[in-house]
Amino acid sequence: MRRPRPRKPPPRLAVVAGVALLLVSCTPAAVEDAPTRSVGAVFGDADATAATTTNGVASPPAIVRPAAAPRPVALAIPGIGVEVALVAVGLNDDGSMETPDFGFAGWYDKGPRPGAAGPAVIVAHYDSTAGPDVFYDLGALAAGERILVHRDDGSTATFVVEDVAQHPKSALPGERIWARSDRPRLTLITCGGVFDRTTGHYRDNLIVYAAAE
Repeated sequence: MRRPRPRKPPPRLAVVAGVALLLVSCTPAAVEDAPTRSVGAVFGDADATAATTTNGVASPPAIVRPAAAPRPVALAIPGIGVEVALVAVGLNDDGSMETPDFGFAGWYDKGPRPGAAGPAVIVAHYDSTAGPDVFYDLGALAAGERILVHRDDGSTATFVVEDVAQHPKSALPGERIWARSDRPRLTLITCGGVFDRTTGHYRDNLIVYAAAE
């Protein structure tokens, strides 16, 4: 069962001019104490060093990013009322993926940009002690719904949800998250499942798989 649902704040679109950014810390934390965080827990605590393993994903594999792709600046998911600024996230010193601050979503800038061929990944937080965050309602998405990524040249990359799945952090499908493709794909990731008060983490990850329209 999920923790009691706090009141959801209205959708927001932050200004991202000059800022370089679903994934998410799985420990709800106070917003004022929320620097960029590691997603070692998000991509599988069982193996915090392997790029892709059968038990989880901690360090994303090396993926060549098409240099000509426009830079993503905002994410919109009409079906769940999400409108949020996108900022780039890279890798921490230990090779794990960084996470955005609360109130933002992060696109993994070592891989393809959304709209370019290959597996683009966006991460965001599920919640904090202050209440719901960007991907709080991600699990409500259904196949066929649209995800829009606005880019700095004024264009929009549109994706259609294919599947919504929940996986234990000890058994994340790295081969699917990072699957190579000659067409644009997008994966959104956040925390999910039961909140384990002993560890201070959610036990699962919620993952949305989408393909270019």
